[in-house]
Amino acid sequence: MAQQVAEAVTKFQTERTGHAPKAVTVVLSQDTLVVTLHEALSAAEIVMSQTPEGAEHVQHFHRKLFESSVGALRVEIKRITGVAVREAAVEVETMTGAVVHAFTSGEMVQVFRLAGSITETAWNSSGKTD
Repeated sequence: MAQQVAEAVTKFQTERTGHAPKAVTVVLSQDTLVVTLHEALSAAEIVMSQTPEGAEHVQHFHRKLFESSVGALRVEIKRITGVAVREAAVEVETMTGAVVHAFTSGEMVQVFRLAGSITETAWNSSGKTD
């Protein structure tokens, strides 16, 4: 299912912006599905995001784009998972070019995009490693 959702979101993003993300990560935790589109901004959007005003414009554009066309993505997620999407939100990180889609059931979602990856061993250990 994760791969199918990633493919659907990639298609959604490409059709609406003309730019495919470099990679897509899909994480399901209970009733919350979080999709991160890595390097999803075009070269022009990255340049525009170098000023606060430009970054605000890019974020606004992607929020409006998501709001106006998320219905089709909701339908596709329900088709893939068999579960309806109750809520959907988007956040754009202009510094890294990441676009995060969160589909929830009414819970508050906090998404933290880390500056690096964590190994599975470190994640599952009982404490912080130096």
